[in-house]
Amino acid sequence: MSARAATSSRMPFSIGSTTVPVRIFPHNFISFSQVKYGCRVAFEDSAKLRQRGSGGFCFTPLSPSCRIRGRSSSSNPKRSQSRRVRDRPLSEVSNRTGEDGRDNPATVQDPQTLSSGAELSPPGDGGRLYAQGGGASTAASNAEGQESDGNRTSSEGPFERMPASTANRESTGVSVNDLMLLVKEAETNIRTLSQLRERAVNELQTARNEKEELQSQVQILKARLAESEAKLKYTVQARERTQLLEEEVEALRQGLAQTEVDSQAFATLKEENRVMKESLTALKQAGGNGLLEAKYQSSLDEVNSLRVQLADAQAEITKFSRGTGRERAGLQEYIVGLEKKIADMEKQLAEANANSAELKSLEDESMALQEEAAALRAQLAGRSDSSSSSEDQTLQRQVDSLKSLLARAVAEKNALLDLRSENLRLREQVKLLEERIRESDAEIQAQLQIYTAEVEAFQASLNDLKSENETSVVQVPVDEMTWDFWSELLLRIDALMLGDLLTQEDAKELHLMAWRREKRLCDVYVNLADEPDEDLVGAFQELLQPKKRPGIYVIHIAAEMAPVAKVGGLGDVLTGLSRSLQRKGHLVEAILPKYDCMDYSRISNLKELDLELHSSFDGQTHKNKVWSGIVEGLPVYFIEPLHPAKFFWRGQFYSEPDDFRRFTYFCRAAMEFLLQSGKRPDIIHSHDWQTAVVAPLYWDVFVPLGLDSARLAFTCHNFEYQGAENSGAIAACGLSPQTLMRPDRMQDNSHHNKINLLKGGVVFSNVVTTVSPTYAQEVLRPEGGKGLHGTLGVHSKKFFGVLNGIDQEVWDPATDTLIDCQYSAHDIDGKFVNKQRLRERLGLASEGEDERRPLVGCVTRLVPQKGVHLIRHAIYRTLEKGGQFILLGSSPVPHIQHEFEGIARQFENHPQIRLVLKYDEALSHAIYAASDIFVIPSIFEPCGLTQMISMRYGTIPVVRRTGGLADSVFDVDDERNPEEKKNGFVFDDANEGSLNWGLDRALDYYSQRPEWWQDLVKKAMLIDFSWDTSADQYVDLYKQVLSKANA
Repeated sequence: MSARAATSSRMPFSIGSTTVPVRIFPHNFISFSQVKYGCRVAFEDSAKLRQRGSGGFCFTPLSPSCRIRGRSSSSNPKRSQSRRVRDRPLSEVSNRTGEDGRDNPATVQDPQTLSSGAELSPPGDGGRLYAQGGGASTAASNAEGQESDGNRTSSEGPFERMPASTANRESTGVSVNDLMLLVKEAETNIRTLSQLRERAVNELQTARNEKEELQSQVQILKARLAESEAKLKYTVQARERTQLLEEEVEALRQGLAQTEVDSQAFATLKEENRVMKESLTALKQAGGNGLLEAKYQSSLDEVNSLRVQLADAQAEITKFSRGTGRERAGLQEYIVGLEKKIADMEKQLAEANANSAELKSLEDESMALQEEAAALRAQLAGRSDSSSSSEDQTLQRQVDSLKSLLARAVAEKNALLDLRSENLRLREQVKLLEERIRESDAEIQAQLQIYTAEVEAFQASLNDLKSENETSVVQVPVDEMTWDFWSELLLRIDALMLGDLLTQEDAKELHLMAWRREKRLCDVYVNLADEPDEDLVGAFQELLQPKKRPGIYVIHIAAEMAPVAKVGGLGDVLTGLSRSLQRKGHLVEAILPKYDCMDYSRISNLKELDLELHSSFDGQTHKNKVWSGIVEGLPVYFIEPLHPAKFFWRGQFYSEPDDFRRFTYFCRAAMEFLLQSGKRPDIIHSHDWQTAVVAPLYWDVFVPLGLDSARLAFTCHNFEYQGAENSGAIAACGLSPQTLMRPDRMQDNSHHNKINLLKGGVVFSNVVTTVSPTYAQEVLRPEGGKGLHGTLGVHSKKFFGVLNGIDQEVWDPATDTLIDCQYSAHDIDGKFVNKQRLRERLGLASEGEDERRPLVGCVTRLVPQKGVHLIRHAIYRTLEKGGQFILLGSSPVPHIQHEFEGIARQFENHPQIRLVLKYDEALSHAIYAASDIFVIPSIFEPCGLTQMISMRYGTIPVVRRTGGLADSVFDVDDERNPEEKKNGFVFDDANEGSLNWGLDRALDYYSQRPEWWQDLVKKAMLIDFSWDTSADQYVDLYKQVLSKANA
C-alpha cells in the first residue's frame, strides 16, 4: 500500500438514496470505492472541512483526458450518450444551450440539496465535485439517512444539513430530480438514435445486396456478349466456307474446259485412227496380217466406247454445273438474309454495350451510396437528437434513388433477355445454313469424285490405246535387229558401269530394256553409238529419268528454325535453304525438338501423330510424342520427349547446364523416328554441334539396323561453339566412348579427356560445309578453327564454304508491311519518307538542316564477336561528323548491357542519337528502310545476314573485312573490284582508326556526292542475295556424295 493510501481516512457520501464510502487523502482528493458512479470529489484539506462541520463540495467537469478514459471504459452507447450529457456543466444542462464535448472550468457555486432530508453545506472557495453517473435510476425524493460508518451516529445523515442562512446565500441550484429527468430523456434519445441507426444499417445492407445482384447481372451480360461475338465469328467462317464452295464450282468449270480440250485430243486421235485404217487397208491389199486387223478393230471399238462415256460425262458435268449454280444462287440469297440479321445483331450488341456502360454507372452510384451510408452512420454516432429527422429524410431520398436505379436495371435485364432470345434464333438459322452447306459440299464432292474417276479412266484408256498402237505398229521393226547388235549394246552398258559412268541400278535397268528389245533403247544407241561415252550415258540417264525420283529427298535435323524457334542465323538459314530447295522440286523435311517456348502461332496444322516412338537413353527406353506441322510451307516434325528431366520444357532454347544431354537425346530420338517411320531420305543434313552426333549415330548404330539409304551433310555455322563434354557422357545415347575417344575420331584436340560433338560431325559426315568461302579459309588457321583447324585440314577435300542467302520474299521493301512506305530500286523516294517517320517515332531532329543529316543504323547482338567497342566508337564518331545514329540490340553479357544502358541514358533526350536496347522485329525493318548507312564492325563473322538485308533496302554497309562480310561487300574505292560489284565500304583492322577510315568515307560521299550515292543505293538494291545460287551449290554437293555412294 502506498503512503498516500496509508494516511487516508474514510467518510460516508450520499447522493439520493445511494451511499458510498469516500476515502479522504492528505492531498485533498477523495476517491470512490464504488466505481459505478466513477466520480472524483475534490475537498479542501481535512482541517477546514472539520471546522465547517460538513464536507462542502461543488460540481465541476473533468479534464478532457479523464473524459476520454471514461468513454473508453464503457462499450454501451447509451452510457456514452448519457455521459456526454452529464459532461456539461450543470448550468449548461439546465439551460440546454451549451456546446457538446467542451470543457468548462466554471463551477456551480450553489447546488441544491441532494435529497429532501439532507442539504449540502456551502463549499467555500475550494470544494468541487465532478460526477459521471451510470444508467441506474434512483428515487430522487428519498431523504432518509443511510448509516455507513461505525464512527458516526445513526441519527446523523451521511452529511449534515446545511444551515438555512447558508442556503439562502446561494442564488441558484439544480435538484437531483432534474438530473434524473435529464438522464431519462437522454436514454430516450439514445434509443431513438439506435433505432435510426439500425434502420440505416438494414437499408444499407439492402443496397449492398442489390449492388451484388447488379454485379452478377453485369457478369452475365459480359458472358452473353462474348457468346455473341463467338457466334459472329462462326458466321464469318460460314461465309468463308461459302466462298470456298464457289471456288470449287469454278474449279469444276475449269475441269469442264479441260474436258473440252480432251475432246479435241480425242478428235486428233480419231484422225490418227483414220490414217491407221488406211494403212491397214494397204496392208490387206499387200497380204496383211489377220492379228493386226483384229487388234485394230478392238481399238476402234474401245474408242467408240470412250466416245460414248465422254459424252455421258459431259452431260453429267453440264447438269451438275446447272444444279450447282441454282444451289449457289439459293445459298447467296440466304447469305444476304443472314447478313442482314447479323447487322441487326451487331446493332443489338451495341445497345448491350451501352447497357453495360449504364450498369457500370449504376455500380459506381451504388459504391457512392455505400460511402454516403458509411458517412451517415459516422454522423449518427455523434449527432444530437435535434438533427436526426433531417438525416432521415436524406437517407430516404437516397434509398428512393437506389430503388429507381434498380428498376432501370430490371428493365435493362429484360432487354438483354430479348437479345438472348434473338441470338438463339440466329443460332438456329446458322445451324440450318451449316446443314445446307454440308449437304451441298457432300453433293459437290460426290459429283467431283465421279467426274475425276471418269476422267482418269478416260486418260488411262487413251494411254493404253497409245501404248498398244506403239507395240503393234512401231516396234515391229525391232525384231529385225540382229543378236550381234543387242550383244554389243549389253557389252557397252557393262563397260560404262565398270568405268563408273553408270550406276549398278541404272545398268541393271538398261539390261532389262535390252532383253525386252525396247525400241527406245535401240533408237538411242543407234543414234549415239559412235559418240563419246559421256553423251551416251547422258542419253541413257534421260531415258531412265521418268523412273527415278523427280528430285532429292532431304531431311534436316536441327535445333532452330525461323520463325518458330529462332536464336541466331541458323534458324534463318534452315528455313531459307529448305524453301529454295523445295521450289527447285526437291522434297525437304525438317525435324526439331518441341520446345515449350516456340512461337506456336507460326505453325499451321499442328497435330500429334499416332506413332508410339521409343528411344534408348542412359540404357533405358523412353517414350516420345511426335507432332507434325507446316512452317513457312515446309513439313516439319517436332519430337517431344517424355523423359523425367523435361529436356525441352525449360522456357528457353539454349544455355541449360545439361545441353549436352538434351541434344544427344534429341538426336537419338530423331534417328529412331526415321527408322521406325520407314523414311528413306537421300540426304540427312545436320547443323552445328547440337545435332552433330547424328553422323556417328548413323554409322555406328542405325546402318546395322537397316537405315542405310542416306548420305550425310553437316553444316557448321560458327566454330566458336563445339559441344565438348567428358568422354563418358556420350555413352548415354548409345555410342561407345572407347571407340570414339581417338584423335582421328571425336577426342577433343585441346582437352584430351573430353569428347567433341562438332568434331564428330566433321569426321563422320560425307560432306561438310560452313557459311561462307572466306570463313572456310579462316577456320583452317589456328585462330579461326578454335582447335579444329587440324581436323578440318585432314578432311579439307570434303570441306566447302557456301555463302548464305536471305529470303527475298520476307525482306522486300516493295511489299514489306512493317515499314511506313514501300519502295523499290526503280523508285526510291519512299526511303526518305521512312527516314522522316522513324525520326519522328524515336524523337530525333528532322527539320531544317537536320533533314539532310545522314542516318547511320546498327541492328545487332551486343556481344564481343560483333565488336562492341567499335559500335560504341561509331556512335560518337557519327555525332562528331554531323550524322544521326540509331542502335537496336541487347546483350546477354551483363557488363556490356550495363555499359550501353549508361550510354542510352546519356543520349536519352539527344536530338541526334537514340539507343533501343532490346530486340524489336518491326523496328528492325524500319531501321533497315530508313537508314542511309549500316555499320557492321564484327571481329569475326562466319557469314552475316544484316549486310545483305541492308543492301536489299538500299542502306549502304560499312563492314570489317572478315568471313561472309568479305564475300558480300566490296569497297567502292578498291580498284581490284569490278565496277558492277562495288557496293559498300570496307576496313581491315579491328580498331577505331580503321573504322574511322571506312565510316568517314561513307559520310563524306553521302554529303558531297548525292547523285553518285543515289546510283549506289539502286545498284545495291538490285544485287541478288537470294538462296537460289546457294541452293544450287548445295544440290551439286548432294549429287556428288550420292553419285559416289552409288558407285
